[in-house]
Parts: sequence; structure tokens; C-alpha cells
Amino acid sequence: MTRSNTRHAWEKARVRKPLAERKATGATEHDTGLKKQDLVFTAVYRETEACSHLAKIFGVSPGTALVERSYRTQHVDERHTLGIVRSYLVREDIAQNQELLDSRNEPWPGGTQSQLATVGIEFAKITEHVTARSATPAEAVELGIGTSDPVLHIEKVAQDPTGRVVEVAHIALAGDRTRLEFTTPLDR
Repeated sequence: MTRSNTRHAWEKARVRKPLAERKATGATEHDTGLKKQDLVFTAVYRETEACSHLAKIFGVSPGTALVERSYRTQHVDERHTLGIVRSYLVREDIAQNQELLDSRNEPWPGGTQSQLATVGIEFAKITEHVTARSATPAEAVELGIGTSDPVLHIEKVAQDPTGRVVEVAHIALAGDRTRLEFTTPLDR
């Protein structure tokens, strides 16, 4: 799998695309080159409260209601997930669209940026902090690696045009199967 920073602009461009086009493919297909029928996708939502770390990033009080969305995608012929994703949203920001509180609406055509566009939230900036570390025991089982094997841990922080943080995601990818690719356009 190759995860590139250009994926965010690709996903943003899809927000206004027709529903049929957004349903046809998603970010995992984009990153892996696999077809939709090659993948099994699951999503589990739960309400939680902002811990001190997430509260600081979101700029809210600890204990603020959040929606935690856990995503797993795996190849149909494999038993291990391609990556572990936990995405956090401030519940109050999305509550006006009840469909955003129900995991049965996943996979959402066009992904998170399309979801949040339904409540008037636009992504203007995404920062990803990447670290390498040993897998936790739970990650090792899900990813099919050893606990001493490396994972790439990404903390994704998405901001709207005013600078307000609108999503925080924690992503764990097997270090031996993931390539990170960064493209930086430079002005002449």
C-alpha cells in the first residue's frame, strides 16, 4: 500500500462529484490499486468523551462528547486488516445530520470529507504526524505482525478554513507493507 498526501486533495475533489461516482471507489482502492469487490470494509461507531490529548487538539474541554469511528478494511482473501483507523469527531459538530451518527451508513460515498460537507464543514488543511513504533499486542493480531514489528502511526488533524480542528484520526499501518509518499508542489 502506498499512502500519499495527495489522497486528501483527491478526496476533497470528490465531495461535489455525483453520488454514483463517489460510490464506485474509495480511499483504500486509491491507495492499494485494489477493486471494491476485493475488499471487506467494516465500521463501528461509539460515543466517547474527549481525553485530555484529544480535547487539547480539538480545543474543547476534556469530557466533551465525541463520536469515535473505527474502520477496518481487509482483502477478501486475507484475514488481517490493511490498517487500523480510529477517527474522532466532535458530536455537536455533526449531530444535525443523524446519518453521521450511524455506522450502518458506511461506507459513506466520498469518505469523511463528503460526510462532513453535509453539515457545512469543509477541510482546508490536513496535518499528519507520522511516527514509527513497535506494534501493540492488539495491533499485532489485527495486522498479522509480531509485537516487535514496526507500525507507522499517523495522527491526522483536519482543520476547516477558520483553523478549527474538525477531525482527528489515529491510523496504524504495518511498517513492512506500507510506503509513505509525500509530494510537495513548489512555486517557481
